[in-house]
Order: sequence, then C-alpha cells, then structure tokens
Amino acid sequence: MAKRLENDTIDLGSTGASFLKMGAIVGAIGLAIALFGSFTTEMKLERFFLSYLVNFAFFLSLSIGALFFILTQHIGRAGWSVVVRRVSEGFAANVGLMLVLFIGVFLGMGQLYSWTNPEAFANDPILQGKQPYLNTQFFLIRILVYFGVWILLTQYFLRGSAKQDSTKDPKKTERMQMVSAPGIPLTAITVTFASFDLLMSRDPHWFSTIFGVYYFAGSFLGYFSLMAVFFCFLQSKGMLKETVTPDHYHDIGKYMFGFTVFWAYIAFSQFMLIWYGNIPEETVWYIRRFEGGWLNASYFLLIGHFIIPFFILLFREIKRIPAALAAVGVWILAMHWFDLYWIVMPESIKGHVGISWIDIACFIGMGGLYLAGFAFFMGRKSLIPEGDPRLEESLEFKNA
Repeated sequence: MAKRLENDTIDLGSTGASFLKMGAIVGAIGLAIALFGSFTTEMKLERFFLSYLVNFAFFLSLSIGALFFILTQHIGRAGWSVVVRRVSEGFAANVGLMLVLFIGVFLGMGQLYSWTNPEAFANDPILQGKQPYLNTQFFLIRILVYFGVWILLTQYFLRGSAKQDSTKDPKKTERMQMVSAPGIPLTAITVTFASFDLLMSRDPHWFSTIFGVYYFAGSFLGYFSLMAVFFCFLQSKGMLKETVTPDHYHDIGKYMFGFTVFWAYIAFSQFMLIWYGNIPEETVWYIRRFEGGWLNASYFLLIGHFIIPFFILLFREIKRIPAALAAVGVWILAMHWFDLYWIVMPESIKGHVGISWIDIACFIGMGGLYLAGFAFFMGRKSLIPEGDPRLEESLEFKNA
C-alpha cells in the first residue's frame, strides 16, 4: 500500500493555490457582471436575484449531496469509498461558504419571496394561516439552524479525518460512524425544510410534502456526477492516477444510474399525486410549467434528466471509462442546474424560458467561489484519508 501511494500524487499542490486565487477572481468578476448586467433587462435587479437563487441552490445541493455521501459511507462501514471520501469532505465543508453566499439571497428576499411583503397577507386567508411560519424573522432563524447543523457535521468529519492522517487512530473511525447515526436524520430534516424555505415558498400557496425528497434526490445525483467529473480532472493533472481506479469509477457510475432512476421516480410521484388530486392550489404550480415555452422545457427535463442518462449508464463499459463517465456527469450536472431553474423561474418569468448570459455569468461566478472554497477547506490536506483503517481495502477494491 505504501509503495502505491508513494508512486502517486495525493495532494492538490499548486493546483490548490490556483483554485483559491483564480476561483476568487473569477467568482467576483462573474457575479459582478451578472449583477450589473441585470440592469439592462426589464426585470432589473430581480433578474439577478432569481439567477442567484438558482445557482445558490445548485451549489448548495452539491455540498449537501457530499455530506449525505459521507454519512452513508460511514454508517455502512463502506471500504470501497475511502479513497474518494476526503474530496467529498472538502466539498461538503463548502456549506460554510454557502452560508456567506446566503447574504445574496437575504438581500434579495423582497424580490424572491412575495410573502415578505406585508400587503400580500392583507386579503389572503391562506397566507394569513401560514404567517406564523412564513415571516422574515423566523425564516432567518431556520436558515441559521440548518447551516449550523451542516457546518458542525462537515467540520467534524473533515477535521477528524484529517487528524487521523497523523494519529492513525482507528477509534476515530468508530466515533465518526457513531456520529453518522444521528447525523443522517438531522441532515434529512434540515435539508427538507431548507428546500421548503428556499425553493417551495417561492409560491407560498403551493405545497408538496415530497418536495424535500425531490431536492435530496437531485443533490445526491448531482454530487456523484461532480465526483466523476472532478476525479477525472484531477487524474488529468497527474493526481490520484493509481489510487482511484476504474473500479471506483464503476461504483460511482452505479450510484449515478441508481439516483437517475430515483430522481425520476420522485419527480413522477409528485406530479402523479398532484394530477390525481386535482386540487387548484396544487395544480397551479404545474400549470405554470405547462404553458408556453415552459411546456417544452418540461419535456426536455424528462428526456435530458432521465431518459438520456438512463440508457447511457446502462452500459458497464461507460461506467469504467473515466472520460466517458465524466462526460455523462457534465450532462447530468447541467440537467440538475436546469431542474432548479425550472423550479425557480416560472413564478416570475411567464410563458417563455428566459435563460440568458446573466445566468451563465452568475453560474461561473459562484462556481469560481465554490472551487476557491474547496481549495481553502482542503488546505494542505491529503486528497485521501491516509489514516483510515480501511484504506488498504479501498486501494485493492475490485468491482464485480
């Protein structure tokens, strides 16, 4: 095992410094372009905040997916995933960055959420009934609670795992397994309510008890897709070439396939139950997405988010070729972003799909900051958990 690690590059090195410097620069420029560019549109500042929310929800979902991955691997005492877990710990720790980026959502609350306007409650008995929950003060308290839980968990696993690199203490793994047990339901509850608050409350009349699972499914699928892309990128830069093998990619591909199906199942379940119930306050949400250009967008989401990756990932060979799996990962990430766009935008952009260069600039900007955050939290840490007692099992892992 030691010889194998000696022959491989297992740290970011100069690439980490580039991520930190260039990510911060690109992030600031991208968000600035999106912000000032929004004033050239009819919607003015509202257009920027809508794009900001889409991208905020997207990058937050990747960190949430990474956290779920860490928790499930620890609770399942998984051996195969040890070599890919440290990178996951770095991406999960980015929830701290996302808390800082939430300032943008906070500043745009008046543009994003109609329930922040006191006049909206005046003649609306439904909103009046929801006012104890849908008010700015309680909303911000809940957001702080959600991020507090996520930051505590992600920092615990990243710091504990990094410390184990030097101590080699196997008891640290046992303690992380124990923390994972309550960590899973805590994360599930907070993610569910966060999706209600950040996304579902865009239409304060609409509700879906399955919406939290829908967001979780996209988050988990999105993160596995990010893993395929990121590890392929690292190996193209000479890192982890011998450590992460086609067998590891194969398992990542299996998760991508499984959660492609799971996302489609949850999406259909939500639609079918609302269609069957035929209650106006529920169906209106889908009606907006079946009008004008949004109808074509809905069909595109079905084909692009489910049918295309489903049939591609059926092939075993695709899952064992890093470049091929990474290409599928890029496509799924694009579809995951478009899914969130489809959730956020129709409340404000009626009848047509308004993807613009502002959305692209905002994505590049927040993406740059996200990579910078990853480099910051990883610091000089190893890209693999060198002290994990199951590391050798992971290095020798062979997929059936």
